[in-house]
Amino acid sequence: MDWIYIAKFLGVMTALILADICWAQYFIKVDERKPVAAGLWGSSILLFGAFSTVEYVHDHTLLVAALLGSFIGTAGTVWYKKRKEKNKPL
Repeated sequence: MDWIYIAKFLGVMTALILADICWAQYFIKVDERKPVAAGLWGSSILLFGAFSTVEYVHDHTLLVAALLGSFIGTAGTVWYKKRKEKNKPL
């Protein structure tokens, strides 16, 4: 395994972590009826999603990185929001 592949793997994984954080935040902002914030999160989804898609279309083995990144991004964001809400004073 070469360093270029490792860098691409980590890049795709990071891009999908960020894209899925954006997706989770997008839905939160839509639910809160905040159009500008939702629009910014939606634009970020496109940015990170486009980068990762371009990379794994050329090398299907990078789908593993995409899957890992998606899981980490979504689960991490939901876990963080749940923890934050639990510690919120009444």
